[in-house]
Amino acid sequence: MNRPLIAPSILSANFARMGEAVSEIDRSGADWVHIDVMDGSFVPNLTFGPKMVSDLRPYTRLPFDVHLMIQNPDSLIPAFAEAGADYITFHLEAVIHAHRSVQLIRNLGKKPGISIVPSTPVSHVEELLPYVDQILIMTVNPGFGGQSLITTCLDKIKQLVSIRKAKDLSFLIAADGGINQDTAPLVRNAGCDVLIAGSAFFSAQDKTGLVNALKGEVF
Repeated sequence: MNRPLIAPSILSANFARMGEAVSEIDRSGADWVHIDVMDGSFVPNLTFGPKMVSDLRPYTRLPFDVHLMIQNPDSLIPAFAEAGADYITFHLEAVIHAHRSVQLIRNLGKKPGISIVPSTPVSHVEELLPYVDQILIMTVNPGFGGQSLITTCLDKIKQLVSIRKAKDLSFLIAADGGINQDTAPLVRNAGCDVLIAGSAFFSAQDKTGLVNALKGEVF
């Protein structure tokens, strides 16, 4: 299996030191910066908007993976695209016309992704798989960092791997929630391409070592 991409989530960073947090991600050898946008409505928490993305953009050349955990994402997708997002992922549960949202992101020159919460089956997103660059499987109920991985969600990753192979598709499969040194092997073995880690990354003394461990590298 190829080494997964590692995308530390700044949700678990000190919000008063966000620029430094992104620089730490850059220095660690991670591959992406994951940015969780929460509106206090779709999920029971509130984070930040496009200005934060714009302000952080000069701190790294790594791709920004913006995860919109918000109602009516179409209203803010253009602003996040302009702010410097590379991937823009919205929740299937937050929209009615998901294909239209995917087209909006693509037409803005960004890579569209769709996320599903633990209670949403893979079958609900299957029709959209040919049109997206990423499917993000929430392995916890979204809204807070530091939760434990729901292991039954690993079956969704395996389902997506099978569908991708059978239909000769090329989307990435990401997992978000409860990813740490102990759970990463489970997610990698299920076939995940992108591991999103927040609390584990920002609590690690040796962040480069953690990134290597999440990738499955042993030195």
